[in-house]
Amino acid sequence: MTPIPIPESSGKEAGSGGRGTRSAAGALSRWWSIPATRALLALVVVVSIGCVFNADGAFFRPGTHRDALRQASVFGILACGLTLVIISGGIDLAAGSLLALIAVAFSLTSIHWGWPWWASIPVCLTLGAACGALSGGLTAGFGIQPFIATLAMMVFARGLAKTVSGGKKVSTIVQLADGGYHQAPVPGVFRFIDSRVLGDNVAVVTIIFLFCALLAWVALSRHFWGRQLYAIGGNEEAARLSGVRVKFTKVLAYAASGFLAGVAGICQAAQEQQGDPETGIGYELTAIAIVVIGGTTLTGGRGGIGLTLLGTLTIGYLEKILSINAVPEASRLMLTGAIIVIAVLAQSRSRH
Repeated sequence: MTPIPIPESSGKEAGSGGRGTRSAAGALSRWWSIPATRALLALVVVVSIGCVFNADGAFFRPGTHRDALRQASVFGILACGLTLVIISGGIDLAAGSLLALIAVAFSLTSIHWGWPWWASIPVCLTLGAACGALSGGLTAGFGIQPFIATLAMMVFARGLAKTVSGGKKVSTIVQLADGGYHQAPVPGVFRFIDSRVLGDNVAVVTIIFLFCALLAWVALSRHFWGRQLYAIGGNEEAARLSGVRVKFTKVLAYAASGFLAGVAGICQAAQEQQGDPETGIGYELTAIAIVVIGGTTLTGGRGGIGLTLLGTLTIGYLEKILSINAVPEASRLMLTGAIIVIAVLAQSRSRH
């Protein structure tokens, strides 16, 4: 029986097909391992959802995007500070409480005490940085876990905000010594921060957020301190043996986070035209979600401010889409929690 000849090209084609499949899978794996790719994909998915569920075309109105950026700016400022801490391998749970403390302090000094903005703002920012540095000192100097140290600061700052404010909102209604009340004017700095510029299209608080992001980017990408943060987050012991002042660098990271929480608190007070000691509850969780969705790893050593910007846009648009579609607050919280888990799982898979 004459055997049927098999063309030599058949084996080659099969082999090349296998190699092509493996090559495509490898390319896809490399593509997925890039944090910016995952962050950009998340943003595209959220924007696509907004295009589909747009509530009578609301998503396509310019005011929707302007308001989304404005609402996300305070969270974005907090997230910039958290990015610095997380890259160093730490965490900061006190950001939301520090925001409330600074909002109360800024309202007290500006509205009730009549301080000018050039005195009130530096004092408030110094207070925020000092509280952040205290958290960093507990972590770096005394070896307390960042979770515990910043949890303690979260509780302390919230209690201090309530003590200073007397447990009440610090508004333009000022109580006099005789028990009466006086309507104080809204300070000009409050009106400026809460205003819009560039043809009424961009909120001032959004510009402040972008400026803070620029400063954080320069610190991480163009300054030796940023390189030290990456080194500490990647391998703290190796960084120490390389001559990095680990304790000082960590304290500075937490101080920067506290400083940016102070900036966020000032913006929050200006937008609400009052200092509320209850404001900012859960803000640190949203800021952490922004950092994680952006692609900065919670284990430290990898990430960046550019990724945090993408995460801010993703969360900002998601919140706006849920808002214009009247999704209940409880559902929003559950969705945010699910997104954090998905983002962390995506990071872990990209490392394998």
